[in-house]
Amino acid sequence: VRLAESGGGLVQPGGSLRLSCAASGFTISRYDMSWYRQAPGKERELVAAITSAGGSTNTADSVKGRFTISRDNAKNTVDLQMNSLKPEDTAVYYCNAKSVRGMWTNVYWGQGIQVTVSS
Repeated sequence: VRLAESGGGLVQPGGSLRLSCAASGFTISRYDMSWYRQAPGKERELVAAITSAGGSTNTADSVKGRFTISRDNAKNTVDLQMNSLKPEDTAVYYCNAKSVRGMWTNVYWGQGIQVTVSS
């Protein structure tokens, strides 16, 4: 079971990046998918989430209107489109998969990918 993030890097303020998370070893269609981030010295925080069927999304107030989460269950991927990036968006971004079935909960994390917003 693996979640592999890609698409991070260095970008100037105001720029855009698209993160992608590819799942292997399991099918994401039964999982709610999320992106989290953790900046140096800060706690990990939820950035955006999307339900298993993709019918509902949620984004943090700090990124609302700038970041969009989407998923492609057929490709087993979830993306995070990040526009109008700010220096405060600098963090390690993590992909998360969560499934709750009765008393069973499965949670998977990617290893994270660095996003740096700087001029």
